[in-house]
Amino acid sequence: MWRDRGTLQIGIDPRRAVALEGLGPAAAVISLLDGSRDREAVIATAQSCGVPADAASRVLTLLAVAGILDDFPAQLHRSMPDELRARLAPELATASLAYRDGDGGARTLARRRDAFVRVHGAGRTGANIATLLAAAGVGRVACSDPVPAEPGDLAPGGLLRTDLGEPRAEGAARAVKRAAPEAKTADFGAVPDLVILTSSYRSPDLTAGLQRDGVPHLAVRASEAIGVVGPLVLPGRSACLRCLDLRKTDADPAWPKVLAQATCASLRPEACGIVLAAMTATVAATQALAFIDQVLVPVAVNGTLEVVLPDWQWRRRTWPPHAACSCRSPGNRE
Repeated sequence: MWRDRGTLQIGIDPRRAVALEGLGPAAAVISLLDGSRDREAVIATAQSCGVPADAASRVLTLLAVAGILDDFPAQLHRSMPDELRARLAPELATASLAYRDGDGGARTLARRRDAFVRVHGAGRTGANIATLLAAAGVGRVACSDPVPAEPGDLAPGGLLRTDLGEPRAEGAARAVKRAAPEAKTADFGAVPDLVILTSSYRSPDLTAGLQRDGVPHLAVRASEAIGVVGPLVLPGRSACLRCLDLRKTDADPAWPKVLAQATCASLRPEACGIVLAAMTATVAATQALAFIDQVLVPVAVNGTLEVVLPDWQWRRRTWPPHAACSCRSPGNRE
């Protein structure tokens, strides 16, 4: 957008926008930056349009200094089919703006394509998480859930009516393929980069094994009209799920008895409306991507993100490591 005859503004929101002064006719160079040309080709094409080479070079330098020029690796650009590149273009643009990378999101895309996430539980929340991650570019997303799909498991972006009676994991794999045909859904037994545990799959044996093996894991729960995302456990470096239970026990000595019964219970129907499930899945996916992208420490580390209906407002609760837990003992630290 032109602010005046000599000042071009790129972006609309003041938190992202940048104003460039003194461009004049050389601003035509910007229209050539569609990813199909390298620097030399841009300058050559600009010359054919009447923009001198030195003016075109100055524009490119100005854009780079302002932090708004992306240089996406040509080899990666060529390796992506047109349809995939078009589908992931919003993801790349988002990563480029949010993380201020100068590679057009290439680093973020590479991390996501190499990542393997396993989701335990493929109901309306778990299947949605898997689908969101695959659609965002995560290369392998596998679900573990042999329970037959019921009507209450169906959700937009997740299981469909045709999945009823089939194992929920199989329906989730089909949902992933619908959203991201290139994503892999087979669980070949390798250690995942991240494990996501939905409420019905937070067994003590499973979480203890993940902690022992040093596998990062994220707890997610959506029930009782409450959505909870976290904590995101980095074994040896952050509070674990037992730390959280110990702190709850400090506040309520009966908590271990309640937890033991709840772990074995099968509540039907769960009080998890479709919008609550979608919100919880979305926030869980954001924390998973924050971990995979490795730009900032996810806020779910040593904490939980919680929404309690009917106010629909997310809040963070802090859960520091518990002194009585052995998860951060010298032998367990990385």
